Amino acid sequence: MSKTLMIIIISVVLLFMGAVGGGFFILWNKISQLPQDPATVEEIPVEEEENAIGPLYSLDTMIVNLADRGGKRYLRVTMALELSDPEAMTTIESRLPQVRDAILMILPTKKYEDVSTTEGKIALRKEIMEKINSLMTKGQVNNLYFTEFVVQ
Repeated sequence: MSKTLMIIIISVVLLFMGAVGGGFFILWNKISQLPQDPATVEEIPVEEEENAIGPLYSLDTMIVNLADRGGKRYLRVTMALELSDPEAMTTIESRLPQVRDAILMILPTKKYEDVSTTEGKIALRKEIMEKINSLMTKGQVNNLYFTEFVVQ
């Protein structure tokens, strides 16, 4: 065997052994950080109030023409309302025609430029929530989620 071939083989073997050794070192450090006894694991209290989501009420899909010139663009939107409490659910259900009417009065006044950006969608969300909250007698709408938003 030639001297250069022997040096290449030894170099490859040493690199391989170094890589395997480094992998074992990293694995050993990760394993040593895991708790050994499940009884010694300290439970961290979960704050459910901050991240708790209220009851959701899904509205049917609405399709409206946008206020662009020529009326060639339309908006197809589906929304879910996050309510403050279960009592608000009964209010939404009893006032559903008014809620849908309020939304259908707001959406066709928007142009493509108004709803094509993130800021526009946030402004639309706030406007719809304010209008629906003005109709509520019990509870309120805490958030509005667009589950479908298509402009064509």
